[in-house]
Amino acid sequence: MKETTKLSRTLGQLEKLYRMINADLFNGELQPVTITVQSTPRAYGHIVLGDAWSIKGEGSKELNIGAGTLDRPIEEVVATLVHEMCHLLNWQNNIGDCSNHGVYHNKFFKATAEAHGLIVTRSEKYGWSHTAPGELLIDWILENEIPDIMMNRNEYHGIRIAGGDKAANGGALPTSITKPSSTRKLICTCCGQSVRATKTVNILCGDCMVKMVET
Repeated sequence: MKETTKLSRTLGQLEKLYRMINADLFNGELQPVTITVQSTPRAYGHIVLGDAWSIKGEGSKELNIGAGTLDRPIEEVVATLVHEMCHLLNWQNNIGDCSNHGVYHNKFFKATAEAHGLIVTRSEKYGWSHTAPGELLIDWILENEIPDIMMNRNEYHGIRIAGGDKAANGGALPTSITKPSSTRKLICTCCGQSVRATKTVNILCGDCMVKMVET
């Protein structure tokens, strides 16, 4: 599998992920969006629910993944993508899931996010805004062998919200300490083949018969 070490390939992977997640976890209900990779200070991503782009005269919404957050474990990147897709699903169904200029995530967002594989926790100021990958989502990533993105824009990382969003009105964002990876990556030191696991395991590379080591 080719490594995502070029921006064009990274965008291609994110676009493919959107299509796969839409088909498998959202029953194909979501409309196409324009995927972007831009700097998003104090956030992992955002979705613009207005027509931020024009393609052949037709409007297109923007779903952005923060350029300085691509180096997170792939399950965290996917969780951000799903977070923003939940906002889009609610918008399509005329469900208001945020208030206070798009900052406060309410119980409707929580319900949608949990139904689509996310773990949701609440903050006093920002509501049900903190999301992390649940077992359903991690299993989906493992089953589809989704690779890490091997590039990242060098920015100040600091403290960021897990799966943060920017609504159509450009609301400000809460913050949260980055959570550790929910999976482990193991690699064969002989051929370089890698696998992921959700717990500590002892496995051999079937080609080299060498014990794989955690990285």
